[in-house]
Amino acid sequence: MATKTIDSSASSPSPKAGRGNRSAAVWIGRLVVFIVIIGLWELLSGTAFNSFWLSKPSLILARIIEMTANGDLWFHMSITLQESIVGLLIGMIGGTLLGILLAFSGIFQKWVYPYIMALYSLPRVSLAPLFIVWFGIGMTSKILMVVAMVIFVAFYNAYEGVRNIDKDLMDMMSTFKAKWTHKLRWVVLPSITVWILTSLRLNIGMALIGSVIAELVGSNRGLGYYITYSSNMLDTTGIFTGLCLIMIIAVVLEQIIVQVERRLLKYR
Repeated sequence: MATKTIDSSASSPSPKAGRGNRSAAVWIGRLVVFIVIIGLWELLSGTAFNSFWLSKPSLILARIIEMTANGDLWFHMSITLQESIVGLLIGMIGGTLLGILLAFSGIFQKWVYPYIMALYSLPRVSLAPLFIVWFGIGMTSKILMVVAMVIFVAFYNAYEGVRNIDKDLMDMMSTFKAKWTHKLRWVVLPSITVWILTSLRLNIGMALIGSVIAELVGSNRGLGYYITYSSNMLDTTGIFTGLCLIMIIAVVLEQIIVQVERRLLKYR
């Protein structure tokens, strides 16, 4: 009697194929949502409401092309990018190190923690004029504003990440008389990697907000300056162009972090 064999690999899709299909569905869905929003905006502007107040996507695209041609696009974007990225890196490194050190500082953390909470409660937007008074309208004041926006998110994520480390792992390392550097490398950093990446993704928006706020208060270049200039000229297209460029930067930077996260967290 002949037996019939079934090729299981042919009957069931591979996990990679399933992930690829889900990824394609996600991107198609995002594209559909984008087209619907932009299409409704374009159709309703000038018909349902005055286009002076909200401009039009077509006008914004034309302004971006114009700015690209005359060099204004890169001139303003590059300044905002430099301020955001430098401030983001300083704030992330400083906040993460502060969180790790304070989490292992014993009773010292109980002395200092209330004061950090007090600083965190300050409306950091109000610090922008102070930084400009101290350091002028150059890039230094903008970077400090970004650091002020970023550092607390990095601190709290690193601090809570360390506090959630399995104590048995730390006790085991102490039993084997491991050095502090070994604990940091083999237990602490791997355990808080997810927390650090989460704070990094959150801080992308915070960094852009900080740099743009500082530019709105006092600057002669950058996307914040361009928005202020357009506002003074009653140019709503220019205002929305600046806002759209900020959103594009945020999306691109966030996707870069997503790719880094996938490489670092392959085990998830």
